[in-house]
Amino acid sequence: MSTTNASTYRPDPADLPLLRGTAIDGMPAYEALVNEAQTDRLGFWARLAREHLTWRRPFTRVLDESNAPFFKWFDDGVLNASYNCLDRHLDNGNANKTAIIFEADDGTVTTITYLELHARVCRFANGLRERGIGLGDRVMIYLPMSIEGVVAMQACARIGAPHSVVFGGFSAKSLHERMVDVGAVAVITADEQMRGGKSLPLKSIVDEALAMGGTDDVHTVVVYRRTGGSILWDETRDCWLHEIEEAQPDTCEPEWVGAEHPLFVLYTSGSTGTPKGVQHSTAGYLLWTSVTMNWTFDIQPHDVFWCTADIGWITGHSYICYGPTAVGATQVIFEGVPTWPNAGRFWDMIARHKVSIFYTAPTAIRSLIKASESDGSVHPRRFDLSSLRLLGTVGEPINPSAWQWYAQEVGGGRCPVLDTFWQTETGGHMIAPLPGVTRLVPGSCTLPLPGIDAAIVDETGVELPNGQGGLLVIKQPWPSMLRTIWANPERFRHGYYPPELGGNLYLAGDGAIRDPETGYFTITGRIDDVLNVSGHRMGTMEIESALTANPLVSEAAVVGRPDETSGEAIVAFVVLKGPRPADGDAKQIADQLRAWVGKEIGPIAKPKEIRFGDSMPKTRSGKVVRRLLRSVAKGEAISQDVSTVENPAVLHQFSQHT
Repeated sequence: MSTTNASTYRPDPADLPLLRGTAIDGMPAYEALVNEAQTDRLGFWARLAREHLTWRRPFTRVLDESNAPFFKWFDDGVLNASYNCLDRHLDNGNANKTAIIFEADDGTVTTITYLELHARVCRFANGLRERGIGLGDRVMIYLPMSIEGVVAMQACARIGAPHSVVFGGFSAKSLHERMVDVGAVAVITADEQMRGGKSLPLKSIVDEALAMGGTDDVHTVVVYRRTGGSILWDETRDCWLHEIEEAQPDTCEPEWVGAEHPLFVLYTSGSTGTPKGVQHSTAGYLLWTSVTMNWTFDIQPHDVFWCTADIGWITGHSYICYGPTAVGATQVIFEGVPTWPNAGRFWDMIARHKVSIFYTAPTAIRSLIKASESDGSVHPRRFDLSSLRLLGTVGEPINPSAWQWYAQEVGGGRCPVLDTFWQTETGGHMIAPLPGVTRLVPGSCTLPLPGIDAAIVDETGVELPNGQGGLLVIKQPWPSMLRTIWANPERFRHGYYPPELGGNLYLAGDGAIRDPETGYFTITGRIDDVLNVSGHRMGTMEIESALTANPLVSEAAVVGRPDETSGEAIVAFVVLKGPRPADGDAKQIADQLRAWVGKEIGPIAKPKEIRFGDSMPKTRSGKVVRRLLRSVAKGEAISQDVSTVENPAVLHQFSQHT
């Protein structure tokens, strides 16, 4: 399918399902909301907060800007996130509604109602309290995709203990540095996880992380028995999840917290090499996940919603744990991978569970396109996907050809494809098409949601006209924005509200351009040294630091290049302490270094290519010329000026890859 065809495929909004209920019904309704937000910004957000959240003590102050950019929203109000996600559904007739349809790696299906989920969360919360965990204590969560993951997150929220979830593919070192930074007192994990028919360790990685030191505050490790695999046990610290739950009552009084109480800290890669703990508040974050479930996904009582993300990423927080439960939706949670036991797993699950809203990553779509082309039996058209009415993508911009395949082969040409732009830091969708409202254009995330004041500026903060690319910024604060970087407020201030832009514009870190006619936004890529690999942000400095920690390596530089499957591929340029390896040895050393990075950070950070040279291409002042390495990684001819490069001949060496 050609890009040309994809870019001209524009379904008429009149042919798409219109929004109903509390959602946005057509372009006039969208424009009315935008106008309301522009003319009465605080009144707009106050109305949404009163409509979408249940307050223990109502707020009287909408926004405190006195210490900008450390904004406070609804800060004199009191509520509880778990209560908003669970308890209120028990009183509105949804107690026996299915909350989660969980499908394990082996295909075993378990369902749980809102009443049952509430009881599980209460028992777990009571068990945590009995272990001395409570208000303000930070809890690490290192679990597989499971009902238990949602229960753990909600239980922490119920007792006012901020959680920090770490993706189960990260290494002991990555887990350790996050554990130390956030000051965790407890870890919730599993013996093992199942992925693609294989059991993978979790508890042993936690043990390894704890043995690295600096974790003396961790007094409890709660273990979910997933596989029954053999694990080491510390009687003074370790306890089984089922044992701390079983003697507890099915009710638990929530810890009523202030609106600005930290709900969670989620670590994301930064360009400095040190992961940064993005801190989100309780009320503002929960408000936006609820609002966007209604606006973007047009959620209806009969819908079956499926977000394929992992809870270790922000998408799993916003559109698995909190958003769907806040609106009382039925959702699918999947433990496994889309290609096991075959690449038809997603389509088979949609057909069996009658999924109506499907939200996944462009990387997954591209890999399934390849699979369906080589094996017709796993093509989506071989499955009954008639239950689908909305399709969404997340994690990175979706290329037009994949967009068209997704729309036609999965959605049958009848389902809007919602290309959503947002970040860990924003808490929820910022720029996204709205079904029944927005004319779709493949490759464009279209228009900002009401209340989101997005713009494109130059490097001095001056707003640029449509058609001219620049830096994507948000001009006004919004409730779900990150509040700070954990224990590092200056990193927050300088990274997201840089003084060179005036200190009053949120810098998204992405470049963008607006269409001169429609005003639609198209994201053009990262402006810093953060790679987007399969929808996951990886800091180049973090990978470089891991490589140079290897005793064989003298220097390393990491860049990204476009990749058909993962969006961006990691390419590492390495100078060894010894001589540059001959062809026969290069592959062996490259494999060693990949394994090293996998252990230091996690498998997702392994470079796809490692190239060796005698030295780095540097200016005479010693700065590595990364623009040239990016060109080399892409296979481009070097047309830039190399007169400032002290050793340009090394570029030929780096053109060879392993």
